[in-house]
Amino acid sequence: MNAAVLTVSDGVHEGTREDRSGDTLAELLCEAGFEVARRVVPDDAPMITTAIVELAGEAVIVLTTGGTGFAPRDVTPEATRVAIDREAPGIAEAIRADALSRTPHALLSRGVAGLRGATLVVNLPGSPGGCRDGFAVLAPALVHGVELASGDRDTAHRQT
Repeated sequence: MNAAVLTVSDGVHEGTREDRSGDTLAELLCEAGFEVARRVVPDDAPMITTAIVELAGEAVIVLTTGGTGFAPRDVTPEATRVAIDREAPGIAEAIRADALSRTPHALLSRGVAGLRGATLVVNLPGSPGGCRDGFAVLAPALVHGVELASGDRDTAHRQT
C-alpha cells in the first residue's frame, strides 16, 4: 500500500531546519509495510490543502506533521478540513488523550483526521516524539480503517 508524509514547516521548506518529524513518520510507515511518498510545504493553507488533495490521489493514508498548534501560522487543521470529505474525530481525540497522559501541552493540539474519498488523512504534531506517539495510537487500527474506507466488502467489522 502507498502512504504519504506531508511536512508542514516554513523552516524545513526553506532548508533551514531538518525534517526530523517527517523522517520519523516515513520510517514508521515503512516498518509497517507501506511505500512512502514525501512532500514539504510551508505553513500556507492553500498549499497544504493542495498537497493533501494531490497526495490523497496517490496514497491510502496521508500523515501530516506540523502546523497543529496555536501559533498564528499553524493552519494545518483548517487546510485539512477543506481537503477532506468526512471527519474522523475519534482518531484525533485518541491521539490527544494519549498525549495528555504525558504532557499538558496536548491540550493545545488542534489536529484533525478524516477521509478524502478512501484516503485517511491524519494531522500529527511537528515533533518526532509526538509523531512517534501519535502513530503508536493510530497503528493498531490503521490497516482496518483503510480497508473499510476503500469499501472492501471482505473486511469484517471488528468490534472492540
